[in-house]
Amino acid sequence: MFPIRDHNPSGRTPYVVYGLIAVNVLVFLSYLPLFGDERALDHFFYNWALIPARVSQGDGAVTLVTSMFLHAGFLHLGGNMLFLWIFGDNLEDEMGHVGFLLFYLASGIGAGLVHMLIAPYSTVPTVGASGAIAGVMGGYLLLYPRARVDVLVILVIFFYVFTVPAWLMLGLWFLFQLFGSAGADPNGGGVAYWAHTGGFVVGFVLTLPIWLRRGGAVYWGQTRGLPPHPERQYRFRASQVPRVRRRHTRIPRIRRK
Repeated sequence: MFPIRDHNPSGRTPYVVYGLIAVNVLVFLSYLPLFGDERALDHFFYNWALIPARVSQGDGAVTLVTSMFLHAGFLHLGGNMLFLWIFGDNLEDEMGHVGFLLFYLASGIGAGLVHMLIAPYSTVPTVGASGAIAGVMGGYLLLYPRARVDVLVILVIFFYVFTVPAWLMLGLWFLFQLFGSAGADPNGGGVAYWAHTGGFVVGFVLTLPIWLRRGGAVYWGQTRGLPPHPERQYRFRASQVPRVRRRHTRIPRIRRK
């Protein structure tokens, strides 16, 4: 299940979201050649990825930030940037450019600290913007629980697009992370579920002051959980390509040798 867009327009240009996407892409391209040299890539990740055992010993605290801009492959990068693109603009609109940037970094650092708390002696490098983006999703859920989100559902070879409320899509995503956290080995490789779970909770908590300033439950009652502005409508438009009438051409008789 992949979100492809929401129906929640923002009132200002999300320069920070654009900038974060650009930085993540440029950083990834800068070390892309290292994927052909496993030893060089391991050395690079050792220096800049989050390694809980290393930070627990008082070394490499800066990797709580640098690891947020590293990714393990094109799909990893693309998936994260898609989520940031869809959900980040509305929080930037609400928090302001500087406020959103601080919120994003705080969510990512918080996600890394939760991961370290669960696996303080892990020597597996952890990379990705997922923790910070999970924080964005947590904040989005609090402010716009009923905003409509279009999701692409893939069932083997069938593709369907459904429109669902944000609370359903983001709530299911969070439950998947909780189940993954319960079943995964925190010291092993794979998905850092605890970082996702922690980032989501951190982002939710950091957004609480904005929600309370808006009136809390009263704000929900006024907006019914929907964005406080008209939602964007998407419509399929008829093709503008003119129709060309088929002409029947008489094919001359020929002989075959």
